[in-house]
Amino acid sequence: MKKWDLQGKKALVTGGTKGIGRAIAEEFLDLGAEVIIVARHSKDVHETVHQWQTAGRPVSGVVADVSKETDREWIKAAIQERWGRLDVLVNNAGMNIRKKLVDYVEEEYREVFEVNLFSTIALCRLCHPYLMLGIGANVINIASVSGVVDTLSGAPYGMTKAAMIQLSRNLAIEWAEFGIRVNAVSPAYTDTPLAASVLKNPERLQHIIDRTALSRVAQVEEVAATVAFLAMDKASYITGQNIVIDGGMLAKGL
Repeated sequence: MKKWDLQGKKALVTGGTKGIGRAIAEEFLDLGAEVIIVARHSKDVHETVHQWQTAGRPVSGVVADVSKETDREWIKAAIQERWGRLDVLVNNAGMNIRKKLVDYVEEEYREVFEVNLFSTIALCRLCHPYLMLGIGANVINIASVSGVVDTLSGAPYGMTKAAMIQLSRNLAIEWAEFGIRVNAVSPAYTDTPLAASVLKNPERLQHIIDRTALSRVAQVEEVAATVAFLAMDKASYITGQNIVIDGGMLAKGL
């Protein structure tokens, strides 16, 4: 019988030291998974891994910028060295530069695309051979409601998240023959460092709350719980979906 846990699962979580990524990694560990976290800053990776390893958690880390091909090879090497297979890939690493489109310089919007979208494509391709060897293998791409409606987060960000949602649908069909499930999760505004600059503005925060049926922003643990469910064998018939976690924002009309 399939259990409500991730016991024995081997999972890779990018952007795993802060915000939603850290909460996902912690939830996975709580449910019995072994985890490799990936992040750009060595101090964050080492401190996070040390904290969890000291508590007896089966976790390791890779210091890597997912937007760089050379760094992605370090991720590949870590998977090969530790497990030789992968059961769960969570593409969570992301960034944003909040501007009106005409105010961007080309380097800025290309960076948003490189980190949010192109790295996700590259990691899916890189991890495919290991997912083929995985048990109940699946990919979960952390998109956003910004990929469905405008959230005043800027056009490049919304474009990358919309593309991640469609990538998840396409890969779900392509990889179904291998038994690999692929889904997207789209949070609305969540209490994270990435959203801090917006949420600390009282007027913007009130506008978000007014547009949300539950009248608050999401907490990282709420997003992590949904990701954990999708990673479980309990979710074995769910693929090609975009699960929106928005407190009723998209459903709310007048």
